[in-house]
Amino acid sequence: MDHETVIAQTTSSNEDEAKALARGAVESKLAAGVHIDAPITAFYWWEGKVETAQEWRISYMTTTDRLPALEAWLHEKHPYDVPQWITLPVTGGSEAYLSWVVEEAHSQ
Repeated sequence: MDHETVIAQTTSSNEDEAKALARGAVESKLAAGVHIDAPITAFYWWEGKVETAQEWRISYMTTTDRLPALEAWLHEKHPYDVPQWITLPVTGGSEAYLSWVVEEAHSQ
């Protein structure tokens, strides 16, 4: 149960920052891999008004037992006051890929 694969997501305001947040998590072995989606347009409430921004979505492939460390690391490194942080369960996939995620997220 501790090694269930999950995808954790956040966003970034620019590509260089997204790459730094992606690379740092992989180098720290907090995630086996990371995908960065091309710019997306976000609309959201902030301080009483609707804002819009261009952002890059960052998806971390990791395991449930690595999530607390990844979340703590992200909140330390992320420049947003309230960064998006959501986790999505992985309910299926290739056994080889899911095993790779577990192996890489736990190797030191």
